[in-house]
Amino acid sequence: MKIYGYKNTELASEDIVPDELAEITLVASVQELRKIARFINSAADDMERDNSNWEHRHLSDADKSFEGSPQFVVYRSNTQN
Repeated sequence: MKIYGYKNTELASEDIVPDELAEITLVASVQELRKIARFINSAADDMERDNSNWEHRHLSDADKSFEGSPQFVVYRSNTQN
């Protein structure tokens, strides 16, 4: 597993480059954490069902209550475990 992130800056979209992160911290309520957990489980189920075509999912697309939050994206690894 790898974790990538972007700084929250005013850069032009072509100047934004993801960095591999060593750590992430989620500052969230119990309800938000449970929604994120459901999203991750659902993404894993979808990936398992359609592994050859499944690429990524955005939390804010699955749950509109996260539309104003930083983007949370689950992306399929090239290695399968």
